[in-house]
Amino acid sequence: MTRASWAIVALLFTSCGEASPGGEARPVSEAGSGGPAADRPGSDWPTFLGPTRDNVSAEKGVLTPWPKEGLRKVWDCQLGIGYAPPVVVGGKLFHFDRFGDSCRLTCRDAASGKPAWQFEYPTVYEDFYNYDPGPRACPVVDGDRVYIYGPEGMLHCLRVEDGKEVWKLDTRAKYHFHQNFFGVGSTPVVDGDLLIIAVGGSAKGPRPVDLRDAKPDGTAIVGLDKKTGEVKYAAGNELASYSSPVVRTINGKKTGLYFARGGLIGFDPQTGATGFHFKWRAKTEESVNAANPVVVGDKILLSECYGPGAVLLDVKSGTPKTVWTDDDKDKSDKALMCHWNTPVHHAGFVYGCSGRHDNEADLRCVELATGDVKWKQRRTYRCSLLMTDGHFVSLSEYGELALLKVNPERYEEVSKYSVPDLTYPCWAPPVLSRGLLYVRGKGRLVCLELIARR
Repeated sequence: MTRASWAIVALLFTSCGEASPGGEARPVSEAGSGGPAADRPGSDWPTFLGPTRDNVSAEKGVLTPWPKEGLRKVWDCQLGIGYAPPVVVGGKLFHFDRFGDSCRLTCRDAASGKPAWQFEYPTVYEDFYNYDPGPRACPVVDGDRVYIYGPEGMLHCLRVEDGKEVWKLDTRAKYHFHQNFFGVGSTPVVDGDLLIIAVGGSAKGPRPVDLRDAKPDGTAIVGLDKKTGEVKYAAGNELASYSSPVVRTINGKKTGLYFARGGLIGFDPQTGATGFHFKWRAKTEESVNAANPVVVGDKILLSECYGPGAVLLDVKSGTPKTVWTDDDKDKSDKALMCHWNTPVHHAGFVYGCSGRHDNEADLRCVELATGDVKWKQRRTYRCSLLMTDGHFVSLSEYGELALLKVNPERYEEVSKYSVPDLTYPCWAPPVLSRGLLYVRGKGRLVCLELIARR
């Protein structure tokens, strides 16, 4: 892998916009967002990829087309280092970053960016490939609790009100997982009274020179009592990946899915009982599964960018059966090779960014039932999509925002502009809550008005 090494930057806790006396913050615009974020129509965004964990928002009224100068900036703030997107609940925004030798969760007012509280803990995590050693997984808010899962494997449960610690778990100490290439990067999921996390523990002993020689020990996923942290189950004979667990209803039954390092695990989210295990991974050691599985009825789409590409599975019988596969195709003929971005499904078509490197990535539309590529748009770099109100909001890794119509017939661009405050890498997917769009790049979070307050 090739990427310039980034130095660890120790940033002071910084107010948003222009700092006023006492460390208070004020919006960039005097008008702000038009009032408290919680008073705006729309919905919260409490976890990775939104309330339904598929990067789809039900909000309406997207501004189209955008002004030539781009969307109105409501506020912005400096961040520490990391790749995780923020989450927004009840007018509060939470972001998880690293500052020097500490990982920090910060709570802000979502409409103004004004800081409310912060929680931090010490970390010594270092990345094997000199990538940024900050958090990869975003916070998860559930009721009066917020959960954070750091790159070194520290899991914390905190109070939403003031950031006070409720419980914590050192997953690496308990489950002895070998450090993956980029640290822990899976966002937990809440199901009922359980918090489900990806761990991928392995047999005790030194990390093998080749990680393919590591032996899983049945702790791919762990179910915890979300209120106490008590372990309820550990299951799955797999190592960890960068995909996050999801819970879906398939054939009338609630099913947990985790696209682990070696393939897809289907399990009972309340007991951990494994229903199926479908192997899907590139042969090379330095490959990762990162995109979340896309579930449509009783079909599951997997996609990765290091080797086999995409596959559509039919799990109606309880045993995965291949509907179509990229595994037997040349690289140039593969339908979809998603890197860290999760594709979005709509009306029988899947839209996503395909390609391992920025100079080869394109945006494409694929027919779900057949794997046929309906269209592709080149030179989009690697990008993430958020679907809302008949449109996609696309954020490229270089900070370019685009508004696209959802159209299976052709690439239909409505507006596009480069956000001046964002710099590479913009790898966190965009977040939309109550009309406000939150996007992050290296060291900065920007809040833009996508839907005007009515």
